[in-house]
Amino acid sequence: MSAFLPVLLLLLVLTLAFLLGSIPWGIIVSRLFYRTDIRQHGSGNIGTTNAMRTLGKRGGSVVFLLDFGKGLLAGLLGWIIALWLLPLVGPTQELWLHQGDLVAAAFVGCVLGHIFTPWLLFRGGKGIAVAAGCLLFTVGWLGLVIELLVFAALVLLTRYVSLGSVMAAIICPFLALWLLWGDWLAVVLCAITGALIIWAHRGNIQRLLSGTEPRVGKKSSAGDSSSPEKG
Repeated sequence: MSAFLPVLLLLLVLTLAFLLGSIPWGIIVSRLFYRTDIRQHGSGNIGTTNAMRTLGKRGGSVVFLLDFGKGLLAGLLGWIIALWLLPLVGPTQELWLHQGDLVAAAFVGCVLGHIFTPWLLFRGGKGIAVAAGCLLFTVGWLGLVIELLVFAALVLLTRYVSLGSVMAAIICPFLALWLLWGDWLAVVLCAITGALIIWAHRGNIQRLLSGTEPRVGKKSSAGDSSSPEKG
């Protein structure tokens, strides 16, 4: 039984992070405070970019902070479980599972939950905000700062949020390879997460290639009609 305990810990973190990531804050915010369904406007996505376009800066910022927060909480949860429960499984030097593996498992889990939320028939967002929150625990503050700088630089230069998002996902496994050198399971899990985010942006990639991807600052007509309730 003890041989399966590391696997059970890994599954526990994946499951809890998945459930955290699956909370559809875009839907909750749009319905509670804007009396609308964000999926019926703009791109139909529940994430930050569509929230900004359809709910405005205030609503979009709230959605971002909540999505970022659930990623942060998932990373914290993985770190706490690794800190408290992993030593109970056995001597650290004898285990194939490490603290970084559990945090990386939380990284995969929360992004999976966000992209494939079971509460929305396994449809969700594209994972950028939630991934950014969890990255703080996965690759540390240095990795998060590098990711944010790459994302911000590309968005400022091109005004394509999707391009910054895809590039951030592309460099994710390379950052993990550098910052988590030797922890190969964690590196693989980070690579899987990056691939998931790229897959979630497959429509954006097609539009970028065809030149039809909307730039940041271009508000959709649906977004114009969605205004917050007064008071």
